[in-house]
Amino acid sequence: MGSLSVSTNALASPLATHRNKEKPADLNVRNVVLGDILFKTWYPSFYPEELVGRELERLFVCPWCFKYSKDLMPYLAHTKVCPLKHEGPPGRPIYSRDLHAIYEVDGEEHQLFAQNLSLFAKLFLDNKSIFFDVTSFNYYLLVHTPNSTSSPHLQVVGFFSKEKMSWDNNNLACILVFPPWQRKGLGKILMGVSYELSRRENRIGGPEKPLSELGRRGYMRFWEARVARAILELKAKRTLSVGEIAEVCWVLPEDVVATLKDMGVLTASKRADGAVVFNKARLRDYVSKRGLDLAPPVSEEGFLDEWMPGPEESEV
Repeated sequence: MGSLSVSTNALASPLATHRNKEKPADLNVRNVVLGDILFKTWYPSFYPEELVGRELERLFVCPWCFKYSKDLMPYLAHTKVCPLKHEGPPGRPIYSRDLHAIYEVDGEEHQLFAQNLSLFAKLFLDNKSIFFDVTSFNYYLLVHTPNSTSSPHLQVVGFFSKEKMSWDNNNLACILVFPPWQRKGLGKILMGVSYELSRRENRIGGPEKPLSELGRRGYMRFWEARVARAILELKAKRTLSVGEIAEVCWVLPEDVVATLKDMGVLTASKRADGAVVFNKARLRDYVSKRGLDLAPPVSEEGFLDEWMPGPEESEV
């Protein structure tokens, strides 16, 4: 149970990265109020100047439909009657587990909601600009489902978007957990759902590249656990191809190789056929030292199969 060889033939280029620039000082919105939570923005968004102005200290955003106002009173009036406050998010639920659910929203069917969500998200994303062309995307909302009558309303805490037709097999265009809910492990739920969609569409995919540095770190943690789990669950097999690992994980081959390199489990030796070799004992040691949680971030039992596309429906 020492080393395993990994064939790297016909691989694409290594994982692309894109470092975040310095957060700009010319923010058009400096703070946002989402429901009853006030927090700072990170980047400028494309809110119309005639409604928001060139520079605004505080923007009020409905936590249910993401409509916005620069004034408090209209905002309070809206939140009292917002239909989504009691109806819940638009679209259809496709996953529910513990206190979280995923809703699928068609950007063409719910254009105004998708545009408002994208405008809000741009406050925390530096390299995404699609906010009006939403019809070719589906949006997958991460929704907190409270179990207390003291807080009965569903709360959208993050999302990812996905092109309806991606020639690059991207399973995710952009991903964001809203700042008040970050560092709680919620990003890996969104990533897990995106890869489950890939599996059900029978396509090995990955996120749109290039990734920001923050995005790369998040995905590396996700891929490390996913790849390690797949390899360690395969028993009594000494030779694995990158393609085999990719097929088990539904992770792109170049992302598999980048993950193994990042984990430092590849050895200096190579086989005669050009395959690189990694050490399984070193992999176990890495998992132990880093405290990697190898439990899947989403449960298959949580998916509502009557809403989810099967491979036979997705293949073109």
